[in-house]
Amino acid sequence: MKAIQIVKPGNRPELREVDKPTPGPGQVLLKVTAAGACHSDDFVLNMPAEGFPYPLPMTLGHEGAGVVAEIGSGVTSLTEGTAVAVYGPWGCGVCHFCSRGLENYCTRAAELGIAPPGLGNEGAMAEYMIVDDARHLVPLGDLDPVAAVPLTDAGLTPYHAIKPSLPKLVGGTTAVVIGAGGLGHIGIQLLRHLTPARIIALDVSEDKLAFAREVGAHETVLSDADAVANVRKITGNDGATAVFDFVGLQPTIDTAMGVVGTMGDVVIVGIGDGVAAAKVGFFSQPYEVSVRAPYWGARDELIEVLDLARDGVLEVAVEKFSLDDGLEAYRRLAANELRGRAVVIPD
Repeated sequence: MKAIQIVKPGNRPELREVDKPTPGPGQVLLKVTAAGACHSDDFVLNMPAEGFPYPLPMTLGHEGAGVVAEIGSGVTSLTEGTAVAVYGPWGCGVCHFCSRGLENYCTRAAELGIAPPGLGNEGAMAEYMIVDDARHLVPLGDLDPVAAVPLTDAGLTPYHAIKPSLPKLVGGTTAVVIGAGGLGHIGIQLLRHLTPARIIALDVSEDKLAFAREVGAHETVLSDADAVANVRKITGNDGATAVFDFVGLQPTIDTAMGVVGTMGDVVIVGIGDGVAAAKVGFFSQPYEVSVRAPYWGARDELIEVLDLARDGVLEVAVEKFSLDDGLEAYRRLAANELRGRAVVIPD
């Protein structure tokens, strides 16, 4: 079968022929119907060779959807032909966090060698993929897999990031979204649906700001050296109640800390270059500001996100690519040329 793999750190991915996998006990084989390309993939592709954390070659794709093609022994909760989405952050299933559905925060994954698809295990950028456990599959029902697959990360991650701030985002408050791309444009839609807050979106070009307004931002501000002052012109002395940074570079984190108000939240979602950080201390930000760096989301939250999509609340901007053209999807991702999310369709 065909698969898009990372073969060597620092190099672009390759389309290769690999063996079709066979499910072992407790596992599920999916015929992939859609796989999403994510900036996290590009981050992995550019990791240095020294200390590279994953076995190579490795099939990319931590956003996956498919149809159950074959089940391993012991699997009784699924039947062949069922359309499903893959819950990506796999954990042990029994630790304190996993027992609450928060496998994204599994405390034993590292010691047990458990890793997500495309981020340590073979991922969804292939004709078939193995899912380690049936609990990591959520029925899609009548949802279009191409439109739904980005929600397994680009929908789940902002949803998980936004939920803890919901009690603060009441009438008269302001939410700032930095980066209106793959995750940010879904975050804007979630904020519009879940809160009455005024939403200010920041990005680096007028095209991206127009896109942010199209998906629901009330105000837009160019993300440049004057961004803090221009956001503060809108919020006044109160500042922003919650800031969601979907970029995670040092300049955007500095902007987030510059616009947040007293008792506000700064939520750093984007991984940026992996080394950026918020400066926190008594004199570094307004009083009682909370800074969080969440990771992915819980299994039940994925179900909630898919239900929101089923209700017509979320509309993901998608650009489609065949598996044969999947390398072009990654090229455009790296060049920041995508409007929304790239989805690879094996058929």
